[in-house]
Amino acid sequence: MRFAFSDDQLLLQSTVRDFLTKESTPEVVRALWATETGHDAVLWSKLAELGVCGALVPDAHGGMGLDERDLVLLLEETGRAALPAPVVASAAVGAPLLRDAGDAELANAWLPRVAAGDAILAVGHPANPFVTDAGVADLLLLAHGDEIHAIERDAATLTHQPANDPARRLFSVVWTPSAKTRLASGDTARALLDAALDRGALACAAQAIGVADQLLVLAVAYAGQRQQFGRPIGSFQALQHKLADAKVKLEYARPVVYKAAHTVAVDGARRSVDVSHAKLAATEAAAFAARTALQVHGAIGYTWEQDLHLWMRRAWSLEREFGGAAFHLGRVSAFVLADGAPIGPGHTF
Repeated sequence: MRFAFSDDQLLLQSTVRDFLTKESTPEVVRALWATETGHDAVLWSKLAELGVCGALVPDAHGGMGLDERDLVLLLEETGRAALPAPVVASAAVGAPLLRDAGDAELANAWLPRVAAGDAILAVGHPANPFVTDAGVADLLLLAHGDEIHAIERDAATLTHQPANDPARRLFSVVWTPSAKTRLASGDTARALLDAALDRGALACAAQAIGVADQLLVLAVAYAGQRQQFGRPIGSFQALQHKLADAKVKLEYARPVVYKAAHTVAVDGARRSVDVSHAKLAATEAAAFAARTALQVHGAIGYTWEQDLHLWMRRAWSLEREFGGAAFHLGRVSAFVLADGAPIGPGHTF
């Protein structure tokens, strides 16, 4: 059995990394923070050309027909670049939800547009108090009890909500469900929402890995440049230990996230607990890397001009989306206390 990514998967990851290094610079991210929507349609179109937007869209609908084992590496790169784009909502959660909902007419109408970058999906899930990126979405997939409804943006009233990360645009959504907008109900809807939760949490975990990695890069670079007592502060053992601890947390979290991506892709019996384990490990690694990077930078790390907070804010916001630490710790704890018995989708506390 092979426990490594294929050459094609790694090549696609490298291609996306090179693209985002040029296109999603700190200057670009800051500029989008200042815009009304926080969205760059041209950048989104370019991501679609690379296949990111339609990674989980079937070939028959113009997508790449990939699964989460391929997408996880791309999501990691979006976190590394602090990309201000609705990749999680549209590509990682919305597209497979619409793909699996069983409404061929709606899928035929929307999935080709999603894959081409001409349409964006947003998902309202009970795990999230607000709908991320609803302001730029063309189609909203919203939970209503044990139903899921598909609502075009113009049919809903959106109210912008404040967020710690200016790249995340949060909205409360007021809308009227009807038989015409119903996409799924009952057991089918519950299964779709369970899968959406796990895909969303996995996507956040993957982005957190990229965020943690970039925070470490920034911290190590600064530690090699900043002088104290006539030598770089990176030569001080106390800082070396902190950076090493952050690196250990990151590298221990990375395979956990990759394992969860495999479990989600094959819909394994341990899907929920593997995803929760990944979300906990990755967001803790990102949070620890943020604290460490801030300590290394000292007072300058608190300033608006310092790019460090682009990734720090993302680390904090990712921890809260699609279930916070308490929720995911509860799922992992239940698995352990049940002597390893698999947890089925939809387990709540």
